[in-house]
Amino acid sequence: MPVVREFRLPDLGEGLTGAEVVRWLVEVGEVIAVDQPVVEVETAKAVVEVPCPYGGVVTARYGEEGEEIAVGAPLVTVAVAPADGASLLVEAAAGMLAEAAAEVERPLVGYGVAEPGKGGRRRRVGGAVPAVVPVAVPVVVAAPALVVRTVPGVVPVISPLVRRLAREQGVDLAALSGSGPDGLIMRADVERAVAVKAAAPTAPTAPAPVAREGVVPLRGLRKAVAEKLSRSHREIPAVTCWVDTDATELMLLRRQLNAAPGPKVSVLALLARICTVALARFPELNSSMTEDGSGIIRHSAVHLGFAAQGERGLVVPVVRDAHARTTEQLGEELGRLTEAARDGSLTPAELTGGTFTLNNYGVFGVDGSTPILNHPEAAMLGVGRIVAKPWVHEGELAVREVVQLSFTFDHRVCDGGTAGGFLRFVADCVERPGTLLRQL
Repeated sequence: MPVVREFRLPDLGEGLTGAEVVRWLVEVGEVIAVDQPVVEVETAKAVVEVPCPYGGVVTARYGEEGEEIAVGAPLVTVAVAPADGASLLVEAAAGMLAEAAAEVERPLVGYGVAEPGKGGRRRRVGGAVPAVVPVAVPVVVAAPALVVRTVPGVVPVISPLVRRLAREQGVDLAALSGSGPDGLIMRADVERAVAVKAAAPTAPTAPAPVAREGVVPLRGLRKAVAEKLSRSHREIPAVTCWVDTDATELMLLRRQLNAAPGPKVSVLALLARICTVALARFPELNSSMTEDGSGIIRHSAVHLGFAAQGERGLVVPVVRDAHARTTEQLGEELGRLTEAARDGSLTPAELTGGTFTLNNYGVFGVDGSTPILNHPEAAMLGVGRIVAKPWVHEGELAVREVVQLSFTFDHRVCDGGTAGGFLRFVADCVERPGTLLRQL
């Protein structure tokens, strides 16, 4: 007989207590491989596929799409064959499923008797009853027993991102021939299939229905963001100060750097480098309050968060150990995380643990902002658009590239003198990038 293994929802990231089921990737009765993704869930940080460490036949799923599952609660159960009994796995699992189906009609200890006409299934996740009983398994009409649906095997795909792309574009992976080693399906294979699909003639579509007034429920990331911002606004006495800055010399430096061989340097990478130097000079701003507000936690490392627009809205990826990276290394990591934010592949670990945030809202074409702090961080530098403006330079009126810098800080961790000193130092580095050389 196979052994039934229970796979519980693992801890998907720092401080997360649960996740919402977005989509099941397997059916009850399906044969799965070790580490095959079985469900797609949405946490407060990201949408991720959860792989199961067991291979065998799925005998039960817990939770329906839209339901929230607590960390540590059951996700699926899998019938795993012993080493000497693999050939009997499907047959034995079918018997288990039949027993599970019959069990629904019987009272369950601790849960009472199901009301007539309402079935025996409970919706609450985390209990002893699976949220989906084996009714989804196809039934052979000629016989009363349930028959497990088997599959020829897992489609050879090299990356979860490839599966996500295929799913979003409506590409059937089973119909593709992989160009990678041993027939692995690569991203390029999916993109070619998408291009072929796009080139095919399509029928005219009906006009979109007119949007109606209604209530949009807060769920997933939007709910987590709302709760976090509300907490920040409620608990942190935040203050914002700002200064207009001549960024002409910084932009000239960037053009000079990018004229040389090597990776291109972004404005964001230069500003990130300035922030790490400024935080070394004003370390009290790289901190956060304790949970009960009785003390200040000073962070020795700078884990730099930055605002990025993703497919699920605005997210804040984190560059780990930003203080230990060169400008080029900062640029490479910022670029990688920005791309991951756009395609929705950021992991919860890449979205947590920040100690300071750089918010470049200038990409939206605005000059200034008074952002809410990214709780529990104590400070955030905001950067507006860089635009040509009349400016007094060396006693004469000239057209210069000007940017507004804003600095929001938790007044509990420092006073205005420290915050003003930080912002002035950053502005000086923007106006005279050579100032950085004194700090390196």
